[in-house]
Amino acid sequence: MAHDTGLFSGRPSELIGRQIAGYRIEREIGRGGMAVVYRARDLRLERTVALKLLAPELARNDTFRLRFTHESRAAAAIDHPHIVPVFEAGETDGILYIAMRYVEGRDLRHLLDRRGPLAFAVTLRIAAQIASALDAAHEHGLVHRDVKPGNILVARGTDSDHPEHAYLTDFGLTKKSLSLTGFTSVGQFVGTLDYVAPEQIAGRPVDGRCDVYGFACVVYECLTGRPPFRRDDDMALLWAHQYDQPPPPTELRPDLAPETDAVFAKALAKTPEDRHPSCRTFITALRTTTVPPPLEHPPTEVDLRPPTGDNPLKPPPRWAAPVFRDRS
Repeated sequence: MAHDTGLFSGRPSELIGRQIAGYRIEREIGRGGMAVVYRARDLRLERTVALKLLAPELARNDTFRLRFTHESRAAAAIDHPHIVPVFEAGETDGILYIAMRYVEGRDLRHLLDRRGPLAFAVTLRIAAQIASALDAAHEHGLVHRDVKPGNILVARGTDSDHPEHAYLTDFGLTKKSLSLTGFTSVGQFVGTLDYVAPEQIAGRPVDGRCDVYGFACVVYECLTGRPPFRRDDDMALLWAHQYDQPPPPTELRPDLAPETDAVFAKALAKTPEDRHPSCRTFITALRTTTVPPPLEHPPTEVDLRPPTGDNPLKPPPRWAAPVFRDRS
């Protein structure tokens, strides 16, 4: 490409219709500080993909470029129904790119902006799927470190029992080594301030419990309509993540069970050792705070003993009496 800054110049139309690494760009579908994502056409396999192009300055850093290639391959090796599959990752004309499955749906950020707080059952359905995806990544030695609503895609589910299908995306800037901090080798912070774990801010080593914290921030927002911390400036927000306690979710949403507060207090603990050991453990604890609705009538008791005596038919159970009302 002739102009590196064209990717992030605010004129995405410059790339529409152009071909990059065998993909024809159709339209922009998202952008951040370090990447732009386009809907594109794979000209070799005739399929629609999501093509992520990274900021040119990242490709100029040899260490980052090598790590990007290594980690993209590791992410592509994860076969999980709730992780967006990576088809290809590489470099062309000084541009790093990732081609992923194109998901027809909206991200969770859009869903929250449009609908506000979600019902507890809806939150649990989406969160359980993403928790499974994150734990699968951790089992492969990958730490996402940027779990946020914008990196969770929500598509139409398969049936009424599974109305949503959630995907976790954006593994291209993860760190495979658990000893690395929240900063890239080119000095850029990886993470979004509303959902960033204290150890990332402090530059300490991170592992899967870093994602437990960020994931809990996302689930907190799904239920209350806002992240755990709101401050007037970035420095105050970073300070709050490290030292302040978030409002108990029941203060913002009184219909939640009181036990919900303790679950979030553990998931959002400042020290990783004090958090739930996995994302699924957190969701399991959250699920147990609800009580199943009472049955409309006592459970039916079926007498399997053979009938005896002159009248083999026993009187109907009390709850069924109206059905057998004497009409004589």
